[in-house]
Amino acid sequence: MTRTYVHGYDPRENLRLQDQASTLVDLLHADTAYPAGSRVLEAGCGVGAQTVILAAHSPEAHITSIDVSESSVAEARQAVEAAGFRNVTLQQADIFDLPFAPESFDHVFLCFVLEHLAQPVAALARLKTVLKPGGTLTAIEGDHGSTFFHPDSEAAHRAIRCQVELQARAGGNALIGRQLYPLLQAAGFGDVRVSPRMVYVDSSRPGFVEGFTKKTFTAMIEGVRQSALDAGLATAADFDQGVADLYRAAEPDGVFCYTFFKAIAVRPGNSPA
Repeated sequence: MTRTYVHGYDPRENLRLQDQASTLVDLLHADTAYPAGSRVLEAGCGVGAQTVILAAHSPEAHITSIDVSESSVAEARQAVEAAGFRNVTLQQADIFDLPFAPESFDHVFLCFVLEHLAQPVAALARLKTVLKPGGTLTAIEGDHGSTFFHPDSEAAHRAIRCQVELQARAGGNALIGRQLYPLLQAAGFGDVRVSPRMVYVDSSRPGFVEGFTKKTFTAMIEGVRQSALDAGLATAADFDQGVADLYRAAEPDGVFCYTFFKAIAVRPGNSPA
């Protein structure tokens, strides 16, 4: 099944993903740790930005990390090796064509993956087949519709909508965070629990100003500039004004907010041993 990663695979995007992961470690990952000896599948590991966090938080779990992109798997392998982790196995594989036996894993983890899939329910249902009864699936997604900032700017909102539209045209959904609960229910999971994780940024949190407002979110919007212009979604002047206004929210009197959603669900059945 063909999928398009709207942000691209260039080194600048890889750096953005690393900045995002390191900035959001506590907010998104502090409550994720897997028991010693458990088998964990990380689906859609990308360049390994989340993989190294998983490995650090669950050093005695056995983690298998997969991605459909061979180049991303190579980047992830370098990241894992550089960090010195030995509890991770990396391989190229497609979520829709998993090379694993049924009920092979105690837990499944995916972060910022469903937003890029045209059939997220089908993906979740496929992942459920390799999860043991009673095992958990954890999914983390953002929602660009949750973005607000001060000073407010209609040009900035239009620039964000360009990214949302481009992702939709590529078969994804940049607003998927709010849908995690019904998506997991539709895929047959039980005991679905979703918690919103808001990133609130003002000048009293300089690490978040740099790491999230500038280097994660605004860099992501700025990165689709040419695609938005080519698609006729914005004029250069309007898009550039929107990006400038997003950077304006990183000034000393600015505020920026964004909400991620983290879901934990269970495959019905008895808990794994």
